[in-house]
This record gives sequence, C-alpha cells and structure tokens, in this order.
Amino acid sequence: MADPVTPPLHVVSSGEGDPVVLLHSGGMSSRQWRPLIRALEKTHRVIAPDFLGSGDNPPWPEDQEFGFEMDADAVARLLRDLAGPAHLVGHSYGGLVALTLARSQPRQVRSLTVYDPVAFGVLHAVGDPDGLADLARADDYPVFTDDARGGGEAWLEVFVDYWNGPGSWRALPDPTKQAFLRVGRKVYAEVRSLLRDRTGAAAYAGVTAPTLLLGGQRSPLAVRRVVELLAGSLPSATLRIVEGAGHMGPITHGDVVNRLVVEHIRQSAS
Repeated sequence: MADPVTPPLHVVSSGEGDPVVLLHSGGMSSRQWRPLIRALEKTHRVIAPDFLGSGDNPPWPEDQEFGFEMDADAVARLLRDLAGPAHLVGHSYGGLVALTLARSQPRQVRSLTVYDPVAFGVLHAVGDPDGLADLARADDYPVFTDDARGGGEAWLEVFVDYWNGPGSWRALPDPTKQAFLRVGRKVYAEVRSLLRDRTGAAAYAGVTAPTLLLGGQRSPLAVRRVVELLAGSLPSATLRIVEGAGHMGPITHGDVVNRLVVEHIRQSAS
C-alpha cells in the first residue's frame, strides 16, 4: 500500500534506453521539459514526474505539513523501480531535490545535472554575506513570511519578481498566473521548507557521480553563490554559466541548456 503522506507521482515517460529523470522547478510541472524530452527520447527512457501537489497530481492538502524531503522520497521510489541507475536533471527546486537524492541514494544516480539549485543551506554553512543578503531581499516584503497569505497573488508577485526581476509577475499572461495560483500554497510550503535547510556544501562531497552545475549569468546572486560553492565541493563537478540567462534559463535559453544537458548525459554514459 502506498504511503498516504507521499503518494505515487504522476509521471510522463517516453523512449527506451538508459533512464533519465527530469525534475521541474517550483510552480511548474513536467511540461517544462517537453523540448528536452524530445531531444533525449530517441536514445533514452525519459521519466518526468510532477512533484507532489503539482502538475497532474492532486493538490497538496493545506492542513498537512510538508518538507522538500517528501518530494525527494517520492522520486526515490521511482528510482528504486528502475532497472539501474538514472541520469538526474533538476532545475531550481528540482535541482535541490536532485542533489538530495544524489547525496542519499548515490548508487541510484549515474550522472547529475542541476541548473540554479536552491540549496541555500550551503550559504548558511559558511555564513556567505553576499548570498545571504541577497536571499533576504524577499523578507523586505511582510507578505513573504505571512502564513495566511503565503501562495496567494501578493506572495507570488514577490516570489516571481525575486527570481525574474521587478514587474515579472504583472507581465505574465493571465493563464500563467492562474496556473501559479492553483499550486501557490504548495510552492509556499516548498519555499518555507527549503529556507530551513542547513545542509552545507561539504555534505555533498560524497556525490561522486559526474556532475554538471549550470547557472544563469543573470540569476539572483544568492543562487549564483550556491552554484559556486557547490562547484568547490562536488568532486566530479563541471561548472558552466549560461551567458545572458537568468533563473529560468532552461526555458528562456532552452536550446543552449538542453544541448549542455544532452552532451553531459552522453559523456557520462561513455
């Protein structure tokens, strides 16, 4: 019987071959990976789950506690059902989940690719002043820590504008805003959870899988510092900065990012 706290995830699966698992960013769904799925499905079995409360999964109950480890546990079940280790790819929140799995389930991970992973614990571990100061920008808005309004439109405006620049939320098409609002409470729970994380970069030193760390040149300073600190701790890591890209580089600069991901997976398989 499935664990009632972490039910099975809705999954998009395509292709045959060595498995690749794609983990989406917070507020998005497996649909963000459609171009990368097309690039990989001819040579690999591509598995793109929706996180709990996201995409085609049931909404996360507002009265139920949540920690990002629950999403990691749900994806770990998928990994255990595979015939062998998988290539993991994660963006933002999905990057944190991928790093957590690579640290806790190293035998299940053949290679790792993360773009702007929100592993903010590495900033706290070293007391990084610039990264922590940038991370605290959202706290200038009282709504960001208001549990009653977390995940609502005012909260999402602060969230989206932090990652993409002032005015980004208001510039979104209405259907996109409505899609965010449908999962807003879950995204709030994710953010509240990951901001409590205190896992330092040294904890990832045991991740020996070939790792590609990707970052956006124009991403917020806090996550750029995360990527730099991880690059100095992961023993098999390569760091690549995508010029002109921000935090949503896997979408806005998909051609470049997807090419780097595909190359890394192919090199890791040889």
